[in-house]
Amino acid sequence: MAPPGNIGNREREILTAIVETYIATGEPVGSRILSRSNREGLSPATIRNVMADLSDAGLLEQTHTSSGRIPTTEAYRYYVEQISGEAHLSPGDENIIRDSLSGITDSAEFLERTSRVLSLISRNVGVAVAVPGAKNALEHVYFSRLGDQKVLAVVVTRSGLVRDRVLRLDICQADLDAAARYINENFRGWTMSDMRAELQHRLEAERSEYDRIMQSLERLYKQGALAAEPGAQTVYVEGASNLVANERDRERLQEMLKTLEEKGKIVQLLEAYLDAKQEAVRVVIGLNEAVPSMSNFVLIGAPARVGNEVRGSLAVIGPTRIDYQHTMTAVSYIARLFDKILNESE
Repeated sequence: MAPPGNIGNREREILTAIVETYIATGEPVGSRILSRSNREGLSPATIRNVMADLSDAGLLEQTHTSSGRIPTTEAYRYYVEQISGEAHLSPGDENIIRDSLSGITDSAEFLERTSRVLSLISRNVGVAVAVPGAKNALEHVYFSRLGDQKVLAVVVTRSGLVRDRVLRLDICQADLDAAARYINENFRGWTMSDMRAELQHRLEAERSEYDRIMQSLERLYKQGALAAEPGAQTVYVEGASNLVANERDRERLQEMLKTLEEKGKIVQLLEAYLDAKQEAVRVVIGLNEAVPSMSNFVLIGAPARVGNEVRGSLAVIGPTRIDYQHTMTAVSYIARLFDKILNESE
């Protein structure tokens, strides 16, 4: 069978039907169910053959208790890529959102209400993070080797805030000076959140060009040398109770609820997967790289901007069996509303 990106129209239609049926019912999907709604009038036997091919391609898996199939992580990713255009929210959802966010002139209040309305609209967990503004723009950084396995990282912001942190790293002073010089020359005047997002992008894109500097920067970055100061980011989380209805694995549910209680992990999650420079909604399926307990969960999010300034981020977190189209549309709509309402108020 062809790779997932090149599957034929028949396979694409059947895979889409399986994903959407499984999202709606939560039950493994069998060929007889699909044959009843198939536009081509395909027989159950023909559909079973296509399902076998999709299974061979790694897009479907079979549970041990049923002959039906369920989508794999790759199937969800393929399905999201195939969602074309932008669906429209129902008038009812638009009214709920507008009523919930009316009369707001402050970005922090908007994001707090956003977490609630996203939870309500998606029936999953709504998350919003408000980041600090220009007063936390970077003035300069300084790194000093204290001895074996120890580095002092000092960050000074333009508001006069000085934060120092001792890291367990073994980097020579020359490389520390080069790393500090790179940050000071490239990022003076940037907000801390924008700087971290851009630095993460450069670590991925420019490694070969600035190999030694980037290696030092990556080690410093991962150890938290440029982490936000305590209290700099306000985190809003609503709808954790929705997971009780959606998640059947009690042990994994407890891990998820514990993760959502730790606001630092929410910030880590959004910083890991949402790029401040992205223009569209991003869908991340499988969050285990940032939080191991969330391998079977999805993040659908976007930056919250006013003009070109990023004020925070908003997202929905839920199981892989989430209504992708509806949730993506809601996140996109609210992100645009954030820009429109706060631009008008300012």
